Amino acid sequence: MVILNAYIYPVVGEPIERGYLRFDRQIEALGPMEEYLPREGEQQLDAEGAWLLPGFVDIHTHLGLFGDGVGFEAEDCNESTDPITPQLRVIDGINPMDRTFRETLEAGVTSVIVAPGSANPIGGQLAAIRTHGIRVDDMIIKAPAGMKFALGENPKSTYNDRDETPVTRMATAALIRENLLKAQEYMRKKDAAEADPEGEPPEYDMKLEALIPVLRGETQAHFHAHRLDDIFTAMRIAKEFSLDYVIIHGTESYLAAEILAEEGTPVVTGPNLLDRCKPELSHMSFTGPRVLTEAGVLCSICTDHPETPLKYLTLCAGVAVKNGLSREDAIRCITINPARIAGLDSRIGSLEPGKDADMVLLSGDPLELSSRVKSVFSLGRRCFTDA
Repeated sequence: MVILNAYIYPVVGEPIERGYLRFDRQIEALGPMEEYLPREGEQQLDAEGAWLLPGFVDIHTHLGLFGDGVGFEAEDCNESTDPITPQLRVIDGINPMDRTFRETLEAGVTSVIVAPGSANPIGGQLAAIRTHGIRVDDMIIKAPAGMKFALGENPKSTYNDRDETPVTRMATAALIRENLLKAQEYMRKKDAAEADPEGEPPEYDMKLEALIPVLRGETQAHFHAHRLDDIFTAMRIAKEFSLDYVIIHGTESYLAAEILAEEGTPVVTGPNLLDRCKPELSHMSFTGPRVLTEAGVLCSICTDHPETPLKYLTLCAGVAVKNGLSREDAIRCITINPARIAGLDSRIGSLEPGKDADMVLLSGDPLELSSRVKSVFSLGRRCFTDA
């Protein structure tokens, strides 16, 4: 198929005022209309000047873990019966039939990372998935796409209500360290047994098995941290264990943007479209993405769905523009930046030959409220059209 006469915004590279883009499951070619050579039997879609962008990306959501308009029966985000649950796989809790999947897709968000909640210091394995589909197995881009760690108020409040550990920030960090150290020793014993035919491997431990890819740098550590001291604790633990890590939320990260830039620490900011509902959010500011970006921090914007519904991802980016972030950087914060942070930029986040044909066609600037999504493509399939 080929889309013609589009205002192509590839994110990586300059916009093409009047261009074409040819694709199947992946993008094959794009360029100005003057370079377009028709192929026999090729299906054509005339964009009539509409904006063509990569599908939007949000790498911190709980999509499909909370049933929209449903109570406890459809809440599968937090296994708050055990503070250490790295063995949990979020794909076993995602319900793609929840109506928010369709709303998300129709808003042009084609790829998300779904994470367990932040009740536990170690919450479980994340998954990067497409928003189009009915069976999560067919929607996976990468799984596991990370391991969830949480610092600060959420683990404290969850287990304080039960009078169990952890009820302090010290205990939360200690539990994370303890289990990473156990996993290191477990991994050492496994490696020794594999190297020695007569060696005896350790007794199988599902929790420690799940942490091995994190220790080896194969799976990214996603640290939920709002307060600046919690952000620095996450960085401290990551250094101790040589983890590939990212700060999630980072509400106070803009207060130390230069330090994070020096450390090369990426930050997934948000959600911002909510009230300061807990003490950790007292310094929440819409200027965060601008300050971080200007300091050189690789920054993206998240909705933390359902805290802010995913269908409002572009609105979140627009608010950042209203508070000083350039439009170009704001679009990067919901396309290529999250893809780069998550290590998915070889497949999604920009319009380039060889990348997955995940695209959104809009009537105008995606950050303008009046712009309407006209079509959405997932792996080249036109899965939504506003006829």
